[in-house]
Amino acid sequence: MPTNISTYANEKGTYIITVNFYDEDDVAVTPNSLTWTLSDVDGNVINSREDVVVNTPSSTEEIVLTGEDLAIQEGETDEIVLRKFTVEAAYDSDAGSNLPLKDEATFGLNNLTGVS
Repeated sequence: MPTNISTYANEKGTYIITVNFYDEDDVAVTPNSLTWTLSDVDGNVINSREDVVVNTPSSTEEIVLTGEDLAIQEGETDEIVLRKFTVEAAYDSDAGSNLPLKDEATFGLNNLTGVS
């Protein structure tokens, strides 16, 4: 089930998303492969952050978003703009090999009046 992150990012600041991976038995697992994508709620990719590869994934990953990753896009005028962070991974468990794992989190981005 997609997650809503309650802590908002600030426009053009720094925002760290921590991702923990678990298998179907709720046991921590290290993915064989991992990619992530940053988009707006309509699926438009932000700052070319599509299918970004994590070369050596671990069971816990901290993805750092900064600057243009957190920029307000043309036409976005709301005080809080929503972003989608999507992960896709493959993992091994007792249930099989290279099992797909896909999830998405939504977070708010504060549209700061004094930032350009």
